[in-house]
Amino acid sequence: MTTEQSRLNDHYAQKSNWLKWGPYLSERQWGTVREDYSANGDAWNYITHDMARSKAYRWGEEGLAGISDDKQILCMGLALWNGKDAILKERLFGLTNQQGNHGEDVKELYYYLDNTPTHSYMKMLYKYTQQPYPYSQLIDENARRGKNDPEFELIDTGLFNDNSYFDVFIEYAKNAEDDLLIQYTIHNRGVNDAVIHALPQLWFRKTWGLGNDTAKPQMLYQGNNCMMMRSNIIGDYYCYADGNAEFLFTENETNTERLYNSPNPSPFVKDGINNHVINGDNNAINPQHEGTKAAIWYQENVPAQGSVTFKLRLSKNQQKTPFGNFDTLLASRQAEADDFYRDKQTTLINDDEKLVQRQAWAGMLWSKQFFLYDVNRWIEGDPEQPSPPEKRRRGRNHRWKHLMAGDIISMPDKWEYPWFAAWDLAFHCMAIAPIDPDFAKQQLSLLVSAKYIHPSGQLPAYEWDFSDVNPPVHALATLHVYELDKNVKGKPDTAFLQDIFNKLLLNFTWWVNQKDSEGNNVFEGGFLGLDNIGVFNRSAPVPGGGCLEQADGTSWMAMYALNMLHISTELSIGNPIYENMAIKFVEHFLFIAGSIANMGEDSYGLWDEQDGFYYDLLRKPDGNYDRLRVRTLVGLIPMFAVNVFDDARWDKLPKLRAHLDFFMQQRPDLVQLVSYWKDKNGDEQHLLSLLRGHRMKLLLRRMLDPNEFLSDFGIRSISKTYENEPYEYWLNGTDFSVKYTAAESETGMFGGNSNWRGPIWMPVNYLLIQSLYHFHAYYGDDFKVEYPTGSNQYFSLADVAGLLSKRLKAIFLRNEHGERAVFGGHPKFNHDPHFKDYILYHEYFNGDTGKGLGASHQTGWTGLITLL
Repeated sequence: MTTEQSRLNDHYAQKSNWLKWGPYLSERQWGTVREDYSANGDAWNYITHDMARSKAYRWGEEGLAGISDDKQILCMGLALWNGKDAILKERLFGLTNQQGNHGEDVKELYYYLDNTPTHSYMKMLYKYTQQPYPYSQLIDENARRGKNDPEFELIDTGLFNDNSYFDVFIEYAKNAEDDLLIQYTIHNRGVNDAVIHALPQLWFRKTWGLGNDTAKPQMLYQGNNCMMMRSNIIGDYYCYADGNAEFLFTENETNTERLYNSPNPSPFVKDGINNHVINGDNNAINPQHEGTKAAIWYQENVPAQGSVTFKLRLSKNQQKTPFGNFDTLLASRQAEADDFYRDKQTTLINDDEKLVQRQAWAGMLWSKQFFLYDVNRWIEGDPEQPSPPEKRRRGRNHRWKHLMAGDIISMPDKWEYPWFAAWDLAFHCMAIAPIDPDFAKQQLSLLVSAKYIHPSGQLPAYEWDFSDVNPPVHALATLHVYELDKNVKGKPDTAFLQDIFNKLLLNFTWWVNQKDSEGNNVFEGGFLGLDNIGVFNRSAPVPGGGCLEQADGTSWMAMYALNMLHISTELSIGNPIYENMAIKFVEHFLFIAGSIANMGEDSYGLWDEQDGFYYDLLRKPDGNYDRLRVRTLVGLIPMFAVNVFDDARWDKLPKLRAHLDFFMQQRPDLVQLVSYWKDKNGDEQHLLSLLRGHRMKLLLRRMLDPNEFLSDFGIRSISKTYENEPYEYWLNGTDFSVKYTAAESETGMFGGNSNWRGPIWMPVNYLLIQSLYHFHAYYGDDFKVEYPTGSNQYFSLADVAGLLSKRLKAIFLRNEHGERAVFGGHPKFNHDPHFKDYILYHEYFNGDTGKGLGASHQTGWTGLITLL
């Protein structure tokens, strides 16, 4: 067992608390719903990037390469100054949803390079320009560009062309759970010497003055480059600085004079350190060397092509020689990280694959964040603060006053999406489970706990609208994590499975009651995470009335029913009462299967035999239906509803088998629509699926066609046939069209910051691949399909799944020219030694070229690449 694995085991056995400190700071707290106290719900403009340095936050903290304790009482992050910028670089800069030509977007170059599950070793890289950072240019140029133009990025400014920049490597290593070593190594990549100001900062999150009787913490300079931090919540800590440094102190209090033209209650405010360093304002810092925010100011000349290093130590205990064994400890933790991942990557022989997988896991671990949001208190306000607008009582999230979050949660992207999203989180758990299955189980349990799940059974979607609806993938992720955990530990955690299952019963019932408006087992769903994929905005009512019967909503529910069936059969092995639940869910599945094929007397279902595809149906107010014949991922999602049982388990379910035999006699019309579960193949497998072999082959003919869905880099979200001939649908005199767009969205639908009308998305690709493997487990090697369509080459379903995996990996791996598709052909990214092996795991990817698009650090669900 590796040393890191031993630490992890001790943590979950509650022998230690190795996860007390971690990368739990957000990268953007400004512009979030939590901090928005405006009357109109305009979160992006209530606190802007320009205001952020002066505003003391209520619900969380942000920082550059930041860390905190697990309650975010004490925070630490890095500030930088090149001697030319108008402000300190304390936080990442990006555009708001209104400023970006494709919505919000971070405009920085930074990379998560390494991290272990206990955060015993962490490494990150930030690239800082030596010339003034181009804040105005990025805002102005992106404002000039339209939806059809590419985004203007930091690399496009030319500031990196002559290598006049700093590579700032940030490393953390734990000697003990309360003893952290911090090292900053700053390389000058340019040909001229350059001065860098490095200011590691520590501060307390503002927990005082809110009417909760929390005592104000203190930071006090102790002399000899040592500072003490005292809190009645986490106790005393000491920070030691190596080398020639100056300690600066202020308060984490809002600069009301700057922001609101109101006198400051304290002479020392949050931006005091910025004002002292940048403007030389000596009155901005406390001469008594005390406060609630402090910086350790290093100023060094970095030789051309050279580097400088700064070292700090943050410890619960006083250290006589804080830097005596610093280098040895840091090297040991790095070596232990190497050992841990070497043990996890025994099946990989390609060094590039190891690099891509390890950096993906690093990104997932860096993307943990302390998420604090008490909705009731947010609506009602704090006793000693101004009351929030009265509109808030009927506004955003007012139905979720029970939600009281204060937890470490895996975030999609800590700048672009610094809040949890229900279905993203499920995929995160699947991807992180191979290295930390207990954390994955904790995350899945958290979202169905009483603090989060609505009394009605709905899972919270995301903070912008907890009442929106994400695909029901929680049961799927639970099964995945359960099976992986069982394989790793050699025994099943049935208590975890049972707890999740019992709570998901409430959620499944909510779906049945709320999203099946006609009671016909066809589900509307709405948004379902696929933003702009439909003809209409799926989060809004259908123009002119009517209802959209969604192929994906109904298919997700069929998958959900099969997932719950699988869990109940697993639990029934130890507790036969769960076999009754298995009967319930197999009936749900069969009725859903029937509804997809037949709605109403006219047998007008979602399946179109002529096209060999599933389509949404628009149910009009007059009772008529229109089939929306646009081929998108929505029509492929029925493939997800598949479950394979081995004969041994089948024999242990006598009541289920008997009920299905009875059901076959009573409803043969439903039974003939799905796979015939009584048949078993040569490997003694039974199949439950929405698709029989004929329909699956018709779907795959479309999916594996390069002229439709099959890209060199995975499965597109919409058929490429609509690139030159967009799909058009006329309703009430309005033309609703859908065009294949390989890259960014050309519409403003759903904020315009993502695009499901062409690009490749990792989560749905991963589910398609897993479904093919499940089908292959039943059909075996003799069942072959043409791949690619029109090639006259035939492969088994497992072979096709493997070949699709290879295409997805080709997004990140070097090709024969030493280039990575994710970099979009950019020569510096592909060939510069200081760029080419630093990977970004984007939100989605160009449907033709594989270039990374959308949120640039969404290692969350794109981290699924680790499983391929």
